[in-house]
Amino acid sequence: MARTENKSADKAKFRFYYAAAASLGALSVALGAFGAHALRGIISEPALATFNTGTRYQMIHAVALLVAIRFAEDTSSKWFLGAARLLLIGIVLFSGSLYGLVLLHWNFLGPVTPLGGASLIAGWVFLTIGFLKPPTHAGRESSH
Repeated sequence: MARTENKSADKAKFRFYYAAAASLGALSVALGAFGAHALRGIISEPALATFNTGTRYQMIHAVALLVAIRFAEDTSSKWFLGAARLLLIGIVLFSGSLYGLVLLHWNFLGPVTPLGGASLIAGWVFLTIGFLKPPTHAGRESSH
């Protein structure tokens, strides 16, 4: 019984990450269009470049999040799941802080951006470790 409950909880966890990645990807396209059409001429070119950095990083890392969660689901690797968590946190902190800085002039978010960047970097490192760490025959990571 507990095994069935765990599988159900795992499926719900994976669905959450898949939905988050897809939503973040869609939001990235919408925000990119908003920046290109609504913000051009209203905000400075450097501010628009900052905004576009947020949308670009959001899209790239939404795709990376899809990869991480797919491998987490297939391998049960803690590294891939950790990568998914770090990438999601990084997207919210990095891109979210850039949007807040540009659109709302919330300067207190300035120090948040590098924290988000560090989380994104850590997510890539976790992905790398997940790919390098050999799986066992049961789909679990090797303890060697």
